[in-house]
Amino acid sequence: MWLVVCDMKKINLLIMSLLFYATGVLSQTYYYNATKTFNMGSYTYQCDTDDSYMVTLYNKTNQFTYAPQKYKDGTYPKPGVVLKDVEDDTSMQPLVKSIVNNAFTPAQKQKVKGELLSIAMRINPETGKVIEVEFGFLKNDPFATVDVAIYRSIEMGLKNQISFKPTAEGKKLNYMIRAWMHKVQ
Repeated sequence: MWLVVCDMKKINLLIMSLLFYATGVLSQTYYYNATKTFNMGSYTYQCDTDDSYMVTLYNKTNQFTYAPQKYKDGTYPKPGVVLKDVEDDTSMQPLVKSIVNNAFTPAQKQKVKGELLSIAMRINPETGKVIEVEFGFLKNDPFATVDVAIYRSIEMGLKNQISFKPTAEGKKLNYMIRAWMHKVQ
């Protein structure tokens, strides 16, 4: 009889644990389930979603989010050809990663651990300064529970601290781009 009671206690404990876990998971706020605009006072972010559950999040003032990269003469770079558009982009990588990582709180870092965040920086071909930033993730990713203010912090950090030296080839483009999949650390 004791064995049965002990097993029932374990089963009840398991059920209660699962209920608490499910409640915690379901109570997470997913901010980006549908296409919408976030008016935040001094800035406005746009969230676009599609049928594949992808989220594209960007500053509403962005001009190039859906614009193809092309030369100023109207022609397009050859597909698959890697353009030498900046002198050296490796020196900025540690600072870029630091800006992104430092925008997240320790609790957020734990929540998004192991997940990938798509980040694209569009760069002014004349000045080498970051002019636009966009983010991509899935609707049900932990990144979808991160407030828009964190993404704004990353955007502003990249715009204020990151710059490149455009090459003659880079200066011929409407914008230069650096994009990567980021694991927050």
